[in-house]
Amino acid sequence: MTDWIDAQPRYDEYWDWAAVALFLFVTLDLLTSLYATEAVGLEHELNPIMAWLLGESLYVIVTVHVFALVLAAAFFHALFTIVRDLPPAYRGPTALSVEIFLGLLVAAGFFVFANNLAVLIVGEGLV
Repeated sequence: MTDWIDAQPRYDEYWDWAAVALFLFVTLDLLTSLYATEAVGLEHELNPIMAWLLGESLYVIVTVHVFALVLAAAFFHALFTIVRDLPPAYRGPTALSVEIFLGLLVAAGFFVFANNLAVLIVGEGLV
Protein backbone atom coordinates (compact mmCIF):
# COMPACT_ATOMS: atom_id res chain seq x y z
CA MET A 1 0.00 0.00 0.00
CA THR A 2 0.97 3.61 -0.34
CA ASP A 3 2.50 5.12 2.76
CA TRP A 4 1.34 8.69 2.95
CA ILE A 5 4.20 9.90 5.17
CA ASP A 6 5.91 10.90 1.91
CA ALA A 7 2.85 12.77 0.58
CA GLN A 8 4.66 15.47 -1.40
CA PRO A 9 7.12 13.14 -3.19
CA ARG A 10 4.20 10.83 -4.06
CA TYR A 11 2.20 13.80 -5.37
CA ASP A 12 5.20 14.90 -7.46
CA GLU A 13 5.59 11.36 -8.80
CA TYR A 14 1.95 11.36 -9.88
CA TRP A 15 2.63 14.51 -11.87
CA ASP A 16 5.63 12.84 -13.49
CA TRP A 17 3.46 9.94 -14.66
CA ALA A 18 0.67 12.29 -15.76
CA ALA A 19 3.22 14.25 -17.80
CA VAL A 20 4.36 11.04 -19.53
CA ALA A 21 0.75 10.12 -20.34
CA LEU A 22 -0.01 13.61 -21.66
CA PHE A 23 3.17 13.63 -23.74
CA LEU A 24 2.18 10.30 -25.28
CA PHE A 25 -1.44 11.24 -25.93
CA VAL A 26 -0.98 14.84 -26.98
CA THR A 27 2.45 15.36 -28.50
CA LEU A 28 3.46 11.97 -29.92
CA ASP A 29 -0.07 11.01 -30.94
CA LEU A 30 -0.59 14.33 -32.71
CA LEU A 31 2.73 14.20 -34.56
CA THR A 32 2.41 10.58 -35.62
CA SER A 33 -1.25 11.10 -36.60
CA LEU A 34 -0.27 14.04 -38.82
CA TYR A 35 2.44 11.96 -40.50
CA ALA A 36 0.15 8.94 -40.84
CA THR A 37 -2.54 11.08 -42.45
CA GLU A 38 0.00 12.30 -44.97
CA ALA A 39 1.18 8.74 -45.63
CA VAL A 40 -2.10 6.80 -45.87
CA GLY A 41 -4.93 9.34 -45.66
CA LEU A 42 -7.74 9.99 -43.20
CA GLU A 43 -9.61 6.76 -43.89
CA HIS A 44 -7.31 4.81 -41.53
CA GLU A 45 -7.99 7.07 -38.53
CA LEU A 46 -10.17 5.08 -36.11
CA ASN A 47 -11.02 7.97 -33.80
CA PRO A 48 -13.85 9.97 -35.45
CA ILE A 49 -13.02 13.13 -33.50
CA MET A 50 -9.37 12.97 -34.55
CA ALA A 51 -10.41 12.18 -38.14
CA TRP A 52 -12.57 15.31 -38.19
CA LEU A 53 -9.84 17.35 -36.53
CA LEU A 54 -7.17 16.24 -39.02
CA GLY A 55 -9.35 17.63 -41.81
CA GLU A 56 -9.18 21.10 -40.24
CA SER A 57 -6.39 23.69 -40.38
CA LEU A 58 -3.23 23.30 -38.32
CA TYR A 59 -4.33 26.26 -36.17
CA VAL A 60 -7.55 24.43 -35.19
CA ILE A 61 -5.66 21.19 -34.52
CA VAL A 62 -3.14 22.88 -32.23
CA THR A 63 -5.83 24.95 -30.46
CA VAL A 64 -7.95 21.88 -29.71
CA HIS A 65 -4.91 19.93 -28.46
CA VAL A 66 -3.78 22.78 -26.20
CA PHE A 67 -7.34 23.03 -24.82
CA ALA A 68 -7.39 19.25 -24.23
CA LEU A 69 -4.00 19.46 -22.52
CA VAL A 70 -5.21 22.21 -20.15
CA LEU A 71 -8.42 20.29 -19.43
CA ALA A 72 -6.49 17.08 -18.71
CA ALA A 73 -4.03 18.92 -16.45
CA ALA A 74 -6.96 20.42 -14.52
CA PHE A 75 -8.47 16.93 -14.16
CA PHE A 76 -5.19 15.51 -12.86
CA HIS A 77 -4.76 18.42 -10.46
CA ALA A 78 -8.24 17.85 -9.04
CA LEU A 79 -7.69 14.09 -8.80
CA PHE A 80 -4.33 14.36 -7.07
CA THR A 81 -5.63 17.04 -4.69
CA ILE A 82 -8.53 14.79 -3.72
CA VAL A 83 -6.14 11.93 -2.97
CA ARG A 84 -3.82 14.19 -0.96
CA ASP A 85 -6.69 15.67 1.08
CA LEU A 86 -8.46 12.40 1.92
CA PRO A 87 -8.63 11.17 5.51
CA PRO A 88 -5.68 8.86 6.28
CA ALA A 89 -7.83 5.70 6.28
CA TYR A 90 -8.80 6.24 2.63
CA ARG A 91 -5.54 7.53 1.20
CA GLY A 92 -3.85 4.17 0.65
CA PRO A 93 -6.59 2.44 -1.38
CA THR A 94 -7.41 5.60 -3.31
CA ALA A 95 -3.74 6.27 -4.06
CA LEU A 96 -3.37 2.69 -5.29
CA SER A 97 -6.36 3.21 -7.60
CA VAL A 98 -4.80 6.39 -8.98
CA GLU A 99 -1.49 4.59 -9.52
CA ILE A 100 -3.24 1.81 -11.45
CA PHE A 101 -5.17 4.40 -13.48
CA LEU A 102 -1.96 6.25 -14.38
CA GLY A 103 -0.22 2.98 -15.31
CA LEU A 104 -3.08 1.98 -17.60
CA LEU A 105 -3.14 5.45 -19.13
CA VAL A 106 0.58 5.30 -19.92
CA ALA A 107 0.20 1.77 -21.36
CA ALA A 108 -2.69 2.94 -23.55
CA GLY A 109 -0.59 5.89 -24.70
CA PHE A 110 2.24 3.57 -25.74
CA PHE A 111 -0.27 1.40 -27.62
CA VAL A 112 -1.69 4.40 -29.50
CA PHE A 113 1.83 5.51 -30.37
CA ALA A 114 2.76 1.99 -31.54
CA ASN A 115 -0.41 1.84 -33.63
CA ASN A 116 0.44 5.12 -35.34
CA LEU A 117 3.99 3.92 -35.99
CA ALA A 118 2.59 0.72 -37.52
CA VAL A 119 0.47 2.85 -39.86
CA LEU A 120 3.55 4.83 -40.85
CA ILE A 121 5.81 1.81 -41.36
CA VAL A 122 3.48 -0.94 -42.60
CA GLY A 123 0.59 1.12 -43.97
CA GLU A 124 -2.06 -0.21 -41.59
CA GLY A 125 -2.66 -0.13 -37.86
CA LEU A 126 -2.44 -2.83 -35.23
CA VAL A 127 -6.23 -2.90 -34.83
